[in-house]
Amino acid sequence: MTGTAPGTDTPLRVGLVGYGLAGSVFHAPLIAATEGLVLDTVVTSNPERQEQARAEHPDVRIAATADELWPRVGELDLIVVASPNKTHVPIATSALEAGLPVVVDKPIAGTAAEARGLAALAEKRGVLLSVFQNRRWDNDFLTLRKLLSEGELGDVWRFESRFERWRPQPKGGWRESGDPAEIGGLLYDLGSHVVDQALVLFGPAASVYAEADIRRPGAETDDDTFIALTHTNGVRSHLYVSATTAQLGPRFRVLGSSAGYVKYGLDPQEAALREGLRPGTGWGQEPESLWGRIGAGESPLTGGGNPVPTVPGDYPAYYAAIAKAVREGGPNPVTALEAAAALDVLEAARRSAREGVAVKL
Repeated sequence: MTGTAPGTDTPLRVGLVGYGLAGSVFHAPLIAATEGLVLDTVVTSNPERQEQARAEHPDVRIAATADELWPRVGELDLIVVASPNKTHVPIATSALEAGLPVVVDKPIAGTAAEARGLAALAEKRGVLLSVFQNRRWDNDFLTLRKLLSEGELGDVWRFESRFERWRPQPKGGWRESGDPAEIGGLLYDLGSHVVDQALVLFGPAASVYAEADIRRPGAETDDDTFIALTHTNGVRSHLYVSATTAQLGPRFRVLGSSAGYVKYGLDPQEAALREGLRPGTGWGQEPESLWGRIGAGESPLTGGGNPVPTVPGDYPAYYAAIAKAVREGGPNPVTALEAAAALDVLEAARRSAREGVAVKL
């Protein structure tokens, strides 16, 4: 599906809604670095963020609210929604009704039903709707996909994925709000990533069990959460997201009938973007000392297994695919229906944690 994209020699003009962490650190730099895209307008009502956007992208236009975009839809070719979670559905709805292709940061919505409603609207309007699941382009995930495609682990039995941090003091803000309307908490934040990765790797989930706790004094929503998936193909995924982990575990531990793969450390791209670095030569690469190891019968921490060169991370690939999808009708890198399937799991996980039961999908 495509919108009315300009000719191949004219960059697609992007309106970016939101200039907090997601907008300023992830979306704006990646949009600016993508051939065929230009950051036209940033929407933020915060004066300091307006000045930040002008300083970082001198040619950008500023709007205080998303509603200022709709009267001039003919001047834009793509809307990116990177505002707080509770605004994703209304802003994406307005953009789609205006006939504009849309990228929405994860989670696309608070419920799977809302995500499917947006997908239906996009199909009706004949425009692209995509979800920014950047961690499909993390270095460790790309490496694991390569190992699986080559059959290096045999039949996978168990997949462990951890996105853990040590943040003993809550930061506050909407991401840590206990108000259900804010769609905060780790289950919907980091949980959106680890669940999406598990579904991409091992297919649909048949049942979900979860534990969600509020550990830190003053915290209002889950900050230490575990999700167990049984996939329809028999693989079990154990997924951990936490802000209370004093000793971090491996990012991935994947156990198969022939071998296991263990990888420590986070993909370097987020840290690079936060430091103001931009995609270019050597982007997404990590030193050999951080490579994961593959083997059987011994811990990688005591020398077991062999090092596996890490495939460089590639967040820029997402927006390159978006540009091609809008301009040429190329494949959507992450569909709203895929995001809805992940939300089915997250909703089941929330119910499981609340009721203490496994939930069948």
